[in-house]
Amino acid sequence: MKKLLKISLWVIIGGFVLIQLVPYGRNHTNPSVIQEPNWDSPETRALAQRACFDCHSNETVWPWYANVAPVSWLTQHDVDDGRRHLNFSDWLNNGRINREKDEIAEVIQRGDMPPAVFLIMHSEARLTDAEKQQLIQGLMATTNN
Repeated sequence: MKKLLKISLWVIIGGFVLIQLVPYGRNHTNPSVIQEPNWDSPETRALAQRACFDCHSNETVWPWYANVAPVSWLTQHDVDDGRRHLNFSDWLNNGRINREKDEIAEVIQRGDMPPAVFLIMHSEARLTDAEKQQLIQGLMATTNN
């Protein structure tokens, strides 16, 4: 039994080391900021920066664990997907933003954004109910600019 546990442990460690060789999840680029929205206020931008920018801008702060597979795979996927859906650094190419602004408000209000898994390591992104309302109102005003 002890030998089986020892072999299992070595297999797990070996597997962990091997998955570090997978190249996906290490493309930690931050393209240039093309154009931010015409923010309705500095407070709205500060709330968006605190709660949204890591996945929805070209100003991602890549944490140390974004270099360790398999977490790096999830992190890379989330940033790529977030930028594709809404990118505050490439506002000119967010042509569908006015059609989706109600959805943005809904996901913030429901607490779907920022995602709970993100908040585990980024407690500063957790918004109070009042901050959620302020962000929603600010984003609605910003998208009308």
